[in-house]
Amino acid sequence: MTPHRSHHEVADELRDRIRSGRLRPGQRMPTQAELALEFGVERGAVRQALRILQGEQLLANVSKGSPATVATPSGPSPDTVRPEPTMVGLAPRIAAAFQASHVEIDALCLTSVSLTMAIGEPLRQIHAGQLKPAKVDVRVLLPSRDIDLAFPAPVEGEDEGGHVHRRWLDQRNAQGQVLRHNLRMLRTTHGIDVRVEFRALPFTPPVKLYLLNGSEALFAYYTLTQRREQIGQESMEMWDAQGTQSMLFPFHSGDGLRDTTFVEQSHLWFNALWETISQDLQLNPGP
Repeated sequence: MTPHRSHHEVADELRDRIRSGRLRPGQRMPTQAELALEFGVERGAVRQALRILQGEQLLANVSKGSPATVATPSGPSPDTVRPEPTMVGLAPRIAAAFQASHVEIDALCLTSVSLTMAIGEPLRQIHAGQLKPAKVDVRVLLPSRDIDLAFPAPVEGEDEGGHVHRRWLDQRNAQGQVLRHNLRMLRTTHGIDVRVEFRALPFTPPVKLYLLNGSEALFAYYTLTQRREQIGQESMEMWDAQGTQSMLFPFHSGDGLRDTTFVEQSHLWFNALWETISQDLQLNPGP
């Protein structure tokens, strides 16, 4: 049988049936053979689609032996989900995203420190043989090295000598290099199809945004505070934001019209920035 649809298309259709209520919590799914016949695909494609939905916690009891069942929602409803500091809330969501066969992560941020730290746990699980996605696509938007940053910035006066800018740039480049290296290693050590791309924005983002597997958006504000920082031999009062402590607001497609629309619009916004005013970004010190 020649497949007419990819496993992602099968997963998309089944996801729509679950979220629209056509497939209800606790209901048994058709057998893998029945789904393969319906969609005109091999059973392997069906199994991959079911695993994707299991990773999204939409299906339970996915195995070769018996039909899966639609998962019963557990935990708090979307209206009662509390925002958490990025350091707390991002890592488990990234880990859950890596349950999918095709992992897709888009991020807009100031340095990618939080993303680099959060991705550490799923990488550990992959190296331990507990996870093995087939494909990983990561796109990151960061401020350009060529702009005057709104923050971090001295409270008074200009950044004479460019020390504050250099400190931020070194951190941006170092974190990006670590993130890129750690992900690309999956290609050589585990045969995973990995693509990591960075592009530069012509402005300082006042917010951070993470988009996971096309279905989830995590949003946070960069809240500025005044703090003293030692830069070289000089102690300086600065306006800066602690991105790891920014409160992360979760939105999930399918959790009501508001959340679904927010996720969709966030993807449109990110893609528009990526495809229009952003430019190639080089993660090196430069002149």
